[in-house]
Amino acid sequence: MTAISLITGLGNPGSGYAATRHNAGFWFLDVLARRWPMDLRVENRFRGALADLRIDRHRVRVLRPETFMNESGSPVASVANYFDFAPEKILVVHDDLDLPPGTVRVKRGGGHGGHNGLRDIFSKLGSREFVRLRIGIGHPGNANEVTNYVLQKPSAADRNAIFDAIDRAVERLDELLDGELELAMNVLHRDAKDAL
Repeated sequence: MTAISLITGLGNPGSGYAATRHNAGFWFLDVLARRWPMDLRVENRFRGALADLRIDRHRVRVLRPETFMNESGSPVASVANYFDFAPEKILVVHDDLDLPPGTVRVKRGGGHGGHNGLRDIFSKLGSREFVRLRIGIGHPGNANEVTNYVLQKPSAADRNAIFDAIDRAVERLDELLDGELELAMNVLHRDAKDAL
């Protein structure tokens, strides 16, 4: 059981991407900031905006990369190296095509599933052993349509379902930050069944 020291949400910078499915990780940070106000300041040396946040008894750093999704690894690795955070102490929040909207899952390690942000983090961090909060965005049903799909806005119903899932995940943040992944997983997975 390893406590989390760094939370990072993945997305693409700029207003043109703000409402697109690929920015679900940034949406998570937005919800987090509404509940626990934080001062995200751009740090050029990290290629991202960084905040120092106290959530109940936990003190964590929060990172919002300023790079495009496929270069997410540099900001994550830079912050991890500077503060000497082991991969196991990092929580990466990202969109997931393999999960339907309204679903959120927790896991440690595993493959990138074609997600370019994860692929770059693997490369730059040199490890897959970080914790992931996977926010379901659904799949277009055709692999050739994936790129356009993740860069489009979800329907109103899907957006509501995604934000419901994010809200449920934020409610379980205490367990996640404590490293109680199995406890958080059990509750989140049960919540998802109840929501159907």
